[in-house]
Amino acid sequence: MSAQNTPIAPPALPRPVFIVSDGTGITAETFAHSILAQFEMRFRQIRVPFIDSVDKAYEVAQRINEMYRSEGIRPIVFTTLVDSRANEIVRNTQGLVLDMFQTFIEPLELELNLKSMHAIGRVHQNADSEAYKNRIEAINFSLAHDDGQSNKNLQSADVILVGVSRSGKTPTSLYLALQYGVKAANYPLIPDDFERQKLPSTLDQFKEKIFGLSIDPARLSEIRNERRPGSKYAALENCRYEVNEAEAMMRRQGIKWLSSTHKSIEEIATTILQEIKLERDGY
Repeated sequence: MSAQNTPIAPPALPRPVFIVSDGTGITAETFAHSILAQFEMRFRQIRVPFIDSVDKAYEVAQRINEMYRSEGIRPIVFTTLVDSRANEIVRNTQGLVLDMFQTFIEPLELELNLKSMHAIGRVHQNADSEAYKNRIEAINFSLAHDDGQSNKNLQSADVILVGVSRSGKTPTSLYLALQYGVKAANYPLIPDDFERQKLPSTLDQFKEKIFGLSIDPARLSEIRNERRPGSKYAALENCRYEVNEAEAMMRRQGIKWLSSTHKSIEEIATTILQEIKLERDGY
């Protein structure tokens, strides 16, 4: 057979990955992403939340086995099932089952000399807890103080983010509020601030709470052009000017800052928490 007539093999399907949980599956999904990111291959994720009964466990077990039979490859299965019967059903499938609870809970029971509660969805049962209420309050605070909308109650802010428009202040503020219950206000540095060569007077008294975000001018121009294409606001020259002026101002005023260009929201938030030395009770 000539090279021209040689059949082309179809591309391999991405490896199936089941995320099985008796709750929302957020914990298992986060863990799975962290682990699978270490491997340079394609995966396709199948979320299966709220498996809180034996009947549902049998249903997901059937899905896993059917996928194995149809594709001829073992699905990878990340589970956080608390119920021992449901867990056993999923473990006895044709998938590679990575049981997070068995991996971590059993050694902790031995170390602490204490049996775990084995309560389904316990992480999400605390909607009336003080920590949960703090998170909701922080989200409302961050929304009210987004983009310099309000200067009221800034004394209640845990952190005030400053930086040029579209440098990542809003998503970082909301992530800090949602994930950590941090009250984060944010203020956009504008040409008027650069002409005065200092921060607005409303922020001066809270300098110890201020943290700055910067960004590569070329990347900033790309982001702004998506919003206002061809405008002076998005022009590369203007972006260079604003970024240079903002960074110079932060240096003059002793404000700690970082570039958001190549960092994820998670990395930015973690750095901010380290810098402002804010601790929260997580459990």
